[in-house]
Parts: sequence; C-alpha cells; structure tokens
Amino acid sequence: MGTFTKVNYKIILHLMGLLLMVNGGFILLSTIVSLVYKDGVALQMFEAGMVGVFIGGFIMLITKNHRKEIQKKEGYLIVTFGWIFMSLIGTLPYMFTGAIPDFTNAFFETMSGYTTTGASILSDIEAVPKGVLFWRSVTHWIGGMGIIVLAIAILPLLGIGGMQLFAAEAPGPGGDKLHPRITDTAKRLWLIYVGYTIAETILLKVAGMSFFDAINHSLSTLSTGGFSTKNASVAYWNDRPIIQYIIIFFMFLAGTNFVLSYFAFKRKFAKILRDEELVTYTLMIVAFTIIASLLIYFQADISISSISHPMVWGRFESSVRHALFQVLTVVTTTGFVSADYTTWTPFLTIFFFGLMFLGGSAGSTAGGIKVMRHLIMIKNGILEFRRTLHPHAILPVRYNMKAVPQPIVFNILGFFILYMLSFIIGTLVFSWLGLDFSTALGGAASTLGNVGPALGDLGPVDNYGNLPAAAKWWSSFLMLIGRLELFTVLIILTPFFWRSR
Repeated sequence: MGTFTKVNYKIILHLMGLLLMVNGGFILLSTIVSLVYKDGVALQMFEAGMVGVFIGGFIMLITKNHRKEIQKKEGYLIVTFGWIFMSLIGTLPYMFTGAIPDFTNAFFETMSGYTTTGASILSDIEAVPKGVLFWRSVTHWIGGMGIIVLAIAILPLLGIGGMQLFAAEAPGPGGDKLHPRITDTAKRLWLIYVGYTIAETILLKVAGMSFFDAINHSLSTLSTGGFSTKNASVAYWNDRPIIQYIIIFFMFLAGTNFVLSYFAFKRKFAKILRDEELVTYTLMIVAFTIIASLLIYFQADISISSISHPMVWGRFESSVRHALFQVLTVVTTTGFVSADYTTWTPFLTIFFFGLMFLGGSAGSTAGGIKVMRHLIMIKNGILEFRRTLHPHAILPVRYNMKAVPQPIVFNILGFFILYMLSFIIGTLVFSWLGLDFSTALGGAASTLGNVGPALGDLGPVDNYGNLPAAAKWWSSFLMLIGRLELFTVLIILTPFFWRSR
C-alpha cells in the first residue's frame, strides 16, 4: 500500500494568488480601453479587475509563510488549478458588464480564451463593449505563451525555482532551452512574443484595419486563438487580401517553435534549416494548400474579391488565399474564418476535419498533437518493419540527426493513444448529451485540439451558444486537457498521483 505524500499546499495557493493578481492587472488594463472608447462599462471593468487583484493579494498575504519548494506534484497542481482559477476570475468582466450574464456561458468563453481555442457562444460580437472585446482577446494572449511561463519569469522575486512549472506547462517533447536558466528562457520567449504582436499590429493598421481591430487580431493570431472583433471573423476583410496575407504570415510564425525565432534573431540560420519539424511543417502547409487550392478553384463556389484583376487570375488568387488561410488556421489551431469550408466540397470538409489532428510545432502556441510527435511516430512505425526483418538489430529513432531516447518514443505513443481515446470519449459524451453525429465528432476534435470552428452545428459560421449547458462544461474540460497536453491534468485524477512508495 502507498502512503499519501505531503503536498506543499501553501506554495500552490501562494502562486494561485500571484496569478490572480496578474489576471486582475490585465482586467484593469482592459478598463483603460473602455475609458478610451467610452463604451459605458469602464466602472464595471474596474470593479472586476479590483476583485481579481484583491482576492489574489489576500491569498498571497495569508500564505506568505510558505516553504519555497516546488516538486513535480506541486507543478502539475499549480498549472492545472492556475488555469481553472484564472478562468473563474476571468468570467467577472463578462458578468459584471452584462455582456455574458450567464455563468456557464461566461466560463466557457473564458476557458476558450485562455486555452486559445477560440470557440465562442456570442452571436453578435460587434455589439459587445470594446473593453470586454479587448479583455476577450487578452485571455488568448495570456494563454498563448502560457500563464505559467509568464509566472516563472518572475519567480526569482519569490525565491522559487520554476523548472517544475515549466515542465508541467510544456510536457511534450522538444524542450530546447535558449538559456541555462529557466527564467531567462521564459523572458526571451515573452520578448519574442511581444515583439511579434507589436509588429503584426503595426502592419495590420497600415494595411487598413482600425487600431482596435489590429491589436485584437494580433493578440489572437500570435496566441493561435481565433477570437475576432467581427461577426464574420477575418472574412470581413475579404475585399482586402493584404490583411489576410499579413495574418497568414503571423499564423505561420505562431505555429513554429519559438526557439527557432530566437535562433533567427541570433543569425543561427543553419540550425533553423536543419530542423526536421520546421521542414515537415512547411512542406505540409505547402502540400495541403496545393490540394485545397485546386479543389476550390475547380469545384467550389467562391467570391472573387480581386475585381481589378482578370477573372481567371482573380479566381486563382482567391482560391490560393482561402486555401492557404484555412489550412494554416486549422493546422495551427488558430480558428480564424475567411470562408465556410464546410460548403466547398464534401471532400474538403473531411480534409479540414483531418487537419484538426495535426497541430503546429512543439514549442509554438498552437494546440493539437504537434508535428514533432507525428514525425517520431511515423519514423518509429517505419523502423518496426525493419525490426521485424532484423529482430536483433539496434535501430533507434533519429530526429534532427540524434537518437531519440526510448522513453520519449513511448511517451509520444502513449500520448497519441490517450489523445485518440479522449477524442472518442469526447464524441460519445457529446452524442449522449444530444448532439448529432457530425456536430459531436467535430466538437470533440475541435475542443480537444483547441481549434475553434468544427463541423455540423458548430461550423465556421456558427457558434457554441446553442449547446446544452452540460455540453459547454464538457467542452471546457476538453479544452483544458487539450491545452495542457492531457498528462498534466489527467495525472492528478489518478490515485497513484497522491501516493508514493
């Protein structure tokens, strides 16, 4: 029989308080937006922010005499409950302003924001006050690089090491570090993240977006979130292809490993070109775009926005742009919409459904299974054929010219099995709650992969508002485990997590 381990609850609560104070600070930042645009809800936003700051500060105060030590168990608990507590406080701006008065809907919208899923229950986004819309986009931005990565950048102020938190926040393979000290790594990642966000905002403003729309779409793009300020999402700017091309470029960047961006700024281009995941990710995007472009061009009914061009060129450009946009938005799990892919052809509907299971690169803000895992699984599968013929040969899986340790391969295989099992159970539960086959199938794939748009009644031009309340809570759970890559959340539900030998 195992014995129950002594968990350092004080440090967990102390960091919960820190996260809630940071959360409250971002709500107060959104209050400034309300004041600037005079949307009439500045007072309510201020009250919501102060509640977050007060609760966080109070928790930090009563747990100040804590043991400054984080083990793996504390790391998992801090990350999981950090996301839940942040989402609970994140509902306050919606509820205080009346933008989303129902708690279930407000929690769904907030969890969708922090997990960068981008699924929404709002039917008229443009009627929501600007301060609330900004807060909605900020939840994406915080969740994109990871609340915990932000927290570990300032953990030295508390005298705490953050490696366990970093491991729990990013449990997948590909843990390349930019700097030996984990907090310096977090700071460099955030610097790149902020830099990209500013650059996209400027470019979108120059391309014709209002400053408000530009900053919101930048926050959503770099986090691979997908919340828009328009009911039609990015399709609102179908008459301005340059805007969509800018978003395409930054979606591609957001779906790559941010470590490679750091190497690019350091001019270590050889390391970037040798990265197998980036090469595979790029080739996949190109191949899938060619397939989708041809099918859209010859079979789909699309509107041609480039009316100044000859008809053939205009149709070709629109086909390629919509194909590239939709391939990237699904593969990177961003979830922006430039067109309703479910109306193109039945093949393309299934095609984009399949892309929901890919995900971006490890070390990116994208959700999903991740390209690196697919690569290593495929390589291991091919090697199984050779092992069958040569049972005594030692044939390690190689990635980036290095042998992948066997435990990593087993971890990836285990993750894939658990992911597919979660998808099947997710679909079954949705069906049990009354969703039809395609809606249940798409909803499970989309929420687990943090994609956003799905199939059936949850397609690109629909929203999640009509789901039963129980289905919204189930969606929130799937979004959480998908964002934290399954193990981090599910491990704390197991009996042996709480016991030690």
